[in-house]
Amino acid sequence: MSKREAPLDLLSDFLPPHTFPLVEPFLLQYKVHLTITRSRATVLGDYRNAHAGKAHRITVNGNLNPYAFLITLLHELAHLITYLRYGHRVASHGTEWKQQFSDLLKQFLLSGIFPADIQAQLLRTLKSPAASSCADDALMRVLRKYDPVREGYCLVEELSVGAHFMIKNERRFVRQEKVRKRIKAIEVDTGKIYLFSPVYEVKIIS
Repeated sequence: MSKREAPLDLLSDFLPPHTFPLVEPFLLQYKVHLTITRSRATVLGDYRNAHAGKAHRITVNGNLNPYAFLITLLHELAHLITYLRYGHRVASHGTEWKQQFSDLLKQFLLSGIFPADIQAQLLRTLKSPAASSCADDALMRVLRKYDPVREGYCLVEELSVGAHFMIKNERRFVRQEKVRKRIKAIEVDTGKIYLFSPVYEVKIIS
């Protein structure tokens, strides 16, 4: 199955220790229909507003480490609260959402649940949260330290120029130089050039 609903009493398995009591009131207050889904390459979570008798729906990737899972959940909760206050009248990742996400993060930062390196990066993030955790390279680097070790995998920025790598759909690439904030790579089969986020995880080909 690609996804499964998460009973509230099981949600603590996905969260950092002792954080479920902090999260549960939000889910109950806003009657959130929360679904844990399998890994998605371009999104960590999403939010769909209540309509036609359906509850607010949030999905979060179930393969995230507990800190990444919590931050993603707060990101989507910020969308929910922003929607309730402004409807569709504001940009999805505009000033109103950034303020709401910052307010939520502050509450959890004050609880002291994050390791020092994540806490420090989140404090920097508060100034202007990215539209997606995937888009916040510095935060992704710190959060990745808390992922289980995957033998044979690394970030594309950790490869040397000329190194071969493969992505999830088994397409093969050769790493090229960095272009501004992205890593250029040539697809082996087509010769086409692609730009990767420097913190995109790839499989090393020897």
